[in-house]
Parts: sequence; structure tokens; C-alpha cells
Amino acid sequence: MGAGRLYTAVAAGGFRRYATYRAATAAGVFTNTAFGIILVYTYLALWDEKPHLGGYDQAQAVTYVWLGQCLYATLAIQGGGAEKDLMERIRTGAIAVDLYRPADLQLWWLATDLGRSLFQLLGRGVIPFLVGAVFFPMALPADAGTWAAFLVALFLAMAVSFGIRYLVALSVFWLMDGMGVNQVMMITGVFFSGMTLPLNVFPGGFGEVVRALPWAAQIQMPADVLLGERGVAGALAFQAAWAVALLTAGRLLQTAATRRVVVQGG
Repeated sequence: MGAGRLYTAVAAGGFRRYATYRAATAAGVFTNTAFGIILVYTYLALWDEKPHLGGYDQAQAVTYVWLGQCLYATLAIQGGGAEKDLMERIRTGAIAVDLYRPADLQLWWLATDLGRSLFQLLGRGVIPFLVGAVFFPMALPADAGTWAAFLVALFLAMAVSFGIRYLVALSVFWLMDGMGVNQVMMITGVFFSGMTLPLNVFPGGFGEVVRALPWAAQIQMPADVLLGERGVAGALAFQAAWAVALLTAGRLLQTAATRRVVVQGG
């Protein structure tokens, strides 16, 4: 089997695995829809007081809310993607089996996570977004070019998300347990990705810093591409740069971690 076919099969396996959890998917759709409605009314009240906050009008703010709910599980903003299984395999020593496979460790887990992301997008993300479009005024583009650019931004957001979580997972080689770093990842993921509020609303130097961090590539950049609030070339370049940097850092950390592996238990 060629490398392309191998990793395509791995991604398909990740998709099928999450597709089996139908009750969890249905619960996730309900949860994201309910939270979306709560956040929409919160945003509407905030934008009534501060019109054009962050450069968005109310329709754009509403669109941002539903996009965030669509991408919450897709990008594993609070964790829970492939890194969860990788952490457990490192902790138990089962990672030794993975290292004997005739496949690249990073590409294997990247393919697995992309399959998971695609299912979460289709199975859990699309319905809340459609609910928002039906019941609330949203600022959706009419031209196909913007939607195509958004899909590219979404793929890059998946790569950045995996890059962050892969680095976190590899830390377990030294920490022996992932509970602490998981908690840190949950907090930073929600705040710095723009899940709570668009990063555009943060003023001054602090705003410039948070918009320059890799988490901004997850929700803020795809949202600005979809809403036409940022140049497509600049947004995609920002995401691509962070994706390359994070995946390269993951590769270097993986090399350091697997140069001499001590399997737990012996």
C-alpha cells in the first residue's frame, strides 16, 4: 500500500470510529445548538450596547457565534481529539507498538485526527450552523470564491489545532501523565481561539498579542475569511505559517522523545 493510500485509510478509520457514537453525536448537536442560542442573545445584548464591536455588525457577530459552535468539536478546542488516545498510549507504554509500525508516527495521528475532524464537522457542526442560519440573521457570503477560501482556512485550522495538541500529547513522554497539560490546553483553547469572544474585540497590545498566537488560526481566521473582514491571502498565510511551525516543532520533539524510549512498566 502506498503512503497516500495508507494515510487515507487511517483518516477513513478515524471518521468511521467517531461515526459509531451516534448518541454522543446527537447530544453534542443539542448542546452546541443550545449554547449557540444562549451566546447569540448574549452577543446581541452586547452589540446593542457596543455597536460594531471588534469591527463586526450584529449579523456578523451572530455568524461568528454559530461558526464557533460548528467548529468547537471539529477543532477539539478543549481537547478530546486524537491526542487523548496518544497520551494514553504513551502513559501505558503501548506507544512502543506504534513505533514499530512501518508508518510515520506524526502522519498517522494527523490522518486519524483529520478523519475525526471531518466527522465532527459533518455530524456535529453543520446542524447547529444551519439552525442559526434559519432562525437568526447571519452575514453569509453569496460568492463561491469566499466559501472556497473558507474551506481552505478550515483545513489549515485543523492542521494548526492538531499541531498544538500533538505537542501537548508528546509532553507525556516526560510528564508521565497528561491531566495537568490537558487542563491548561482546555483553558487556553477556549480563551485564545476566540471561542468566548472574537479576538478582534481585545484592545491595545494585549489584542495584538492574542491575535498573533497560533490559537487565532483556529476560529478567528476562518471567521474573518468567511465574513470578509480580512484579506484572504494574509489570513491563509498566517494559518499556514503556524501550521508549518507547529508541525515542525512536533517533528523535532517527537525525535527527541523517541530517541530513547523507556516503556512504563519495564
